[in-house]
Amino acid sequence: MKKYIFRHQVAALIGWGVDYTVLILCTEIFSIWYVTSTAVGGVFGALVNFFISSYWVFSKSKNSLKNQLFKYIIVTFGNLILNILFIYLLTDWVNIDYKISKIIAGITIAGLYNFLLMRYFVFKK
Repeated sequence: MKKYIFRHQVAALIGWGVDYTVLILCTEIFSIWYVTSTAVGGVFGALVNFFISSYWVFSKSKNSLKNQLFKYIIVTFGNLILNILFIYLLTDWVNIDYKISKIIAGITIAGLYNFLLMRYFVFKK
């Protein structure tokens, strides 16, 4: 179990790094609204995370890759909605910079939502 948690955290951190980088680039360089940038970054980060998770973290999963992808899309859609909501609320209602809001949302959602659903639903053994 410790191996899965460690690998999941590494994959999540890499995926989140891609997500965060795309968010910043879209918002700061291309002047896209931070909420839209959150969605775009989330998609790119999710793709990276899926491939790392399916081939390295949970490589011994009994679920077919097609089944994993289908379930991953469901979980990721929920993750994306939660991220957009958290970031919007923290940024527009609490007046926290969107970059900090993204960090707070990422930590909260990763700890309470992602690992359990990835381990026991998407890449279930």
